[in-house]
Amino acid sequence: MSEVAIPALIALLLWWFSTGIILYVVGLPPRTYRVSVALSAALGMLALLVLANGKQNTAWDATTAFTCALAVWGFVEMTFLTGYVTGSRKMPCPPDSKGWLRVRFAIEAIFYHELLLLLAGAAIFAATGGRARFALAVFAILWVMRLSSKLNLFLGVPMLNAELLPAQLGHLKSYFRRRSMNLLFPFSVAGSAVVTAVLIHRASSDGASEYSVAAYTLMATLLALGLLEHLFMLMPIPIAGLWGPQIKARYKQAEEDAERQLARNATPVVDLTAARAHNRRIRSIGGIQ
Repeated sequence: MSEVAIPALIALLLWWFSTGIILYVVGLPPRTYRVSVALSAALGMLALLVLANGKQNTAWDATTAFTCALAVWGFVEMTFLTGYVTGSRKMPCPPDSKGWLRVRFAIEAIFYHELLLLLAGAAIFAATGGRARFALAVFAILWVMRLSSKLNLFLGVPMLNAELLPAQLGHLKSYFRRRSMNLLFPFSVAGSAVVTAVLIHRASSDGASEYSVAAYTLMATLLALGLLEHLFMLMPIPIAGLWGPQIKARYKQAEEDAERQLARNATPVVDLTAARAHNRRIRSIGGIQ
């Protein structure tokens, strides 16, 4: 039992702790972002080095690879949430845009981020010569579940949980849609649940090695957490509160500030130069209501 319980607990704690760190750092003054991104880049490089020299024999090896994959993912998340790597479009979606035009605007808003995710996955493959299939699988789970979340928010869900977006990404809320349900959501939940069940079955199968039990359990737990994040889109639960009242209050205040800035036809940014450039673009297209 402990062979499964311990990796599951480790995955849960690493997910909670790493997400909390990112939320805390991104909530700091923007002048600290450069140092934070540099440190996360160094941590990501160290993770690639560890993966390149990693083994696949014990539960510890699996846990190490899992942690390294999270570190690489964390670097990309830091560049995104600090606003350094997002997309070419840094303004709200025009309210009258529909269909493929709205799709194009949404892609432009996050294209560079998605490209960096692909490059990060390729870096894991290149650094390990393709040997670290488990680390690649962990990174793929993170990417697929995040992509599913983005698509569902774009198509429409009851709870947007937009308070988790920092002020510099406040314009992305205009690409979200509040709806009772969309056609993709049931498939996202059902697919995640089925794959989680398959991973749990493999982790508990007879004859599985110590490394395999830990690896499958870590992946199953991570996927279950991604499934839980999807279910939060249905329930009125303040997600930021999972990391303490201070984080919740900070992001709630940031959300309110961003809403006020949007109401004044300004992108919720902290850079005055960017704000002025955005206002010039608004005037050039006749304004955004």
